[in-house]
Amino acid sequence: MADAAPLRVLIVDDSRDDAELTELALRDAGIEVDCRRAYGEAGLTDLLRDFKPQMVLSDVNLPGYSGAQAMQLSRATLPGVPVVFLTGSDIGAPGEELPVGDGLVFKDALELLPGVVRGLVAV
Repeated sequence: MADAAPLRVLIVDDSRDDAELTELALRDAGIEVDCRRAYGEAGLTDLLRDFKPQMVLSDVNLPGYSGAQAMQLSRATLPGVPVVFLTGSDIGAPGEELPVGDGLVFKDALELLPGVVRGLVAV
């Protein structure tokens, strides 16, 4: 499968380090990826339109924006593209629930991410 095009992955995260660790987890597992990163709504809108990702990996909590909003925009723009949430904690703001996407991976367990990705798309 070396001739296959890399999986286009859009990472929505305000932390450069977390985004790099996310990409590294996929590459270390042998998944060929072309990753781009969005920080919020404006970048997300542009990348959904121009990059046309095959998968969206989104942090749950973003400054001034949420993973749930990112998923809503992603699904409205590219229906059928899986959205997997990444989070550092299962505890959000009081009364807040974690959004339900196509998967959830804790950032301290990124070794689980490749299995989730492989379960959602052919790589």
